[in-house]
Amino acid sequence: MQPYTPLFEREALTEEQKLERFIARIENGDKIEADDWMPEEYRLTLIKLISMHGISEIMGALPEKEWVPKAPSLRRKLGIMAKVQDEMGHGQLLLRVVEDLLTPYGKTRGDLMQDLFSGDLKFHNVFHMPTKSWADAGLIGWLVDGAAIITQTNMLGASYGPYARALQRICAEEVFHAQHGESIIMALAEGTPDQKAMIQESLDRWWESLLMFFGPASKETTGTSKQDITIKYKIRTKTNEELRQSFFTKYIPRVLSLGLTIPDPTLRFDEEQQLWIYAQPDWDEFKKIIRGEGPRSKERLALRRTSYENNAWVREALAETMA
Repeated sequence: MQPYTPLFEREALTEEQKLERFIARIENGDKIEADDWMPEEYRLTLIKLISMHGISEIMGALPEKEWVPKAPSLRRKLGIMAKVQDEMGHGQLLLRVVEDLLTPYGKTRGDLMQDLFSGDLKFHNVFHMPTKSWADAGLIGWLVDGAAIITQTNMLGASYGPYARALQRICAEEVFHAQHGESIIMALAEGTPDQKAMIQESLDRWWESLLMFFGPASKETTGTSKQDITIKYKIRTKTNEELRQSFFTKYIPRVLSLGLTIPDPTLRFDEEQQLWIYAQPDWDEFKKIIRGEGPRSKERLALRRTSYENNAWVREALAETMA
């Protein structure tokens, strides 16, 4: 029996013909797999997107990890510990997906960690921020994870099969994380006036970061067309602004129902345009934060670096057993 030869090699297609067939496949709803031919722009876009997502899951566990020893009850402690464990697992799953895409460049997951430490690999702006109160732990689960669910469910049909399949599991678990956060917020909202004030103070501090979570609205703001590329290749279907508007529609009524105030006096729903009008966050500050100049950027990176170095022996031991 003759060994299998990919169709592209058998037909000796030109790069333009390969690209035409590739676009036809994703337009038809086919899933691209790791060993399929793909244009370099598509591969690099996936690497940047999924590696940032994976690293954000890992770095995102750190703000809540700070509240594990300070949780107000054993039940809350167990809940937040389970959530931290899940987030780390999501990060490992996603970095494994990226590793297959890195093969042509001779890079591994270890290289991604070094990219994080050098500042070449970014993570979500929200995870550079401090967690000052127990309400912050609840708000991260309720609204930050809620924002993540909106973003990630938009990519459940992503053209890249391994990412789409990983998101099926991740999104299912993120729903529980959002419910966990909502449970914390509801308990505080039904508690003392001081506890309710704690939620309001947390919301006031986190609101701008929540707006930034989805990224700038257009390439004019950033000088890049990254979101256009992900839509072009059917990795996602909605723009940053469409995702932010979905977040407003889902969560603003819920926030207001608790008697809380959104810290934006300009916020309103325009019936004619059918969209939310709101005050833009400081996008220059956003750029500084994701460059590693946020309030807790250095501390979180230092903790991740120390953990990575201290556990090097585990990776070495595993590598020897698998050799």
